[in-house]
Amino acid sequence: MLRIDAGGAGRYCDGINRRSFVQMGIAGMASVGLPQILQAREASSDASNSRSGNSAILVWLDGGPGHMDMYDMKPEAPAEYRGLWSPIRTNVPGIEITELFPQHAKIADKFSIIRSLHHDTGDHFAGGHRMLTTKDMGVSGANTTGRFPSIGSIVARQREHIDTEVPHYASVPVASSIGLRPGYFGGNWLGAQFDPFQTEGDPNNANFKVNNLEMLPGMTVGRLRDRKSLHTALDQLPRAVDASGVFDSLGRFEKQAVNFATGEKSRTAFDLSLEPDEIRDRYGRHTWGQSALLARRLVEAGSSFVTVHLGGWDHHWDLRAGMENYLPKVDQLVSALFMDLDERGILDSTMVIVCGEFSRTPRMNDGGNGGPPLSQGTPGRDHWGNAMSCLIGGGGIKGGQVIGSTNRLGEEPMSRPVRPEHLHATIYRCLGINPKLQIIDHAGRPTSVLDDPTPIEELL
Repeated sequence: MLRIDAGGAGRYCDGINRRSFVQMGIAGMASVGLPQILQAREASSDASNSRSGNSAILVWLDGGPGHMDMYDMKPEAPAEYRGLWSPIRTNVPGIEITELFPQHAKIADKFSIIRSLHHDTGDHFAGGHRMLTTKDMGVSGANTTGRFPSIGSIVARQREHIDTEVPHYASVPVASSIGLRPGYFGGNWLGAQFDPFQTEGDPNNANFKVNNLEMLPGMTVGRLRDRKSLHTALDQLPRAVDASGVFDSLGRFEKQAVNFATGEKSRTAFDLSLEPDEIRDRYGRHTWGQSALLARRLVEAGSSFVTVHLGGWDHHWDLRAGMENYLPKVDQLVSALFMDLDERGILDSTMVIVCGEFSRTPRMNDGGNGGPPLSQGTPGRDHWGNAMSCLIGGGGIKGGQVIGSTNRLGEEPMSRPVRPEHLHATIYRCLGINPKLQIIDHAGRPTSVLDDPTPIEELL
């Protein structure tokens, strides 16, 4: 039996403890050599030596928003393709976006748009897994189990050595990919300790509280081993920990849990009442807007990767009602996020990404959903993964650019095709993580996080 230090990984979902070591039998030795293991470990150790203070906010449009109605409009295309809205100019000459994004248009110099992103599947689950992990691995609507750690989980693993009072990886208010929680946002075989911390609740609620920051009377330090039981008298807990002497005996995970429950930053980061009304109004007094504001507070307090869940984008019919409800809110919160980060001096260290699991069909349907045309309202769009758009800016990304293009009908990339692994490689680079990173799988084999670690150089 060969025992090799491969870095902390906590307890896997199969219950095997692999916090510090990977154990491989003779069979494993036949296929994996020591140099490969050491190379993987070196890549891991090199992964967080620069820009380690940078963070990312992923605004996740769960259900799949249509590129033709947002960031890649085709005003010259036939009516059934170009859709219901017209493009408007932005403050960057040559870049146009939907008329429902007037606030975006004022700050287009702060972000760039990738118009040639694709993964070529119209399956919600396959698309979600590819966008959040870059991997195919047979995931589909018929086989929905997550097979690979999410990008947020990998970032959290690479940052675990950095002490923080707030979670390295958090989701506001939930981590949900196509209804699965945490689904493809999860750590999967890295272990549940690399799942995102989910705030839950409604940040727009006047009584919004994060349940895991309050505790019932009589809670003991021993019970802090369960992250879900962090409901303590916060002002008394630090003294209890010091007096018990238990703190030093807790593992890294338990220490992080106690820090989270007792730290001043964690207590204030989740308290939106500390924000001026002007800022809260800027983001929008709705769940989506206040979720984005909470994400900003978390990265400012030390979180490395925060997701904001905006669900409900599966518009197979009545597209007008759906988009005219959703897009103004997205316009408000995205523009507010960029402006707020910039005004606070942290836009250069905070990346913002806006995308979903796939896009929608360039050609609109008849709005009948199997019934008479327009019986379900206006036409809609169906599933499409052959072409999609992604907004990205801040955190070292060059703004005011359009990367790639689609053909005249928006069906497929025409120039500079980009796949999810190129997007992830770009994010890793900006976070100071080596895109060539390898992690150790269940069988003890080094596995590349990205099959193609080439970033989108034009953005860097």
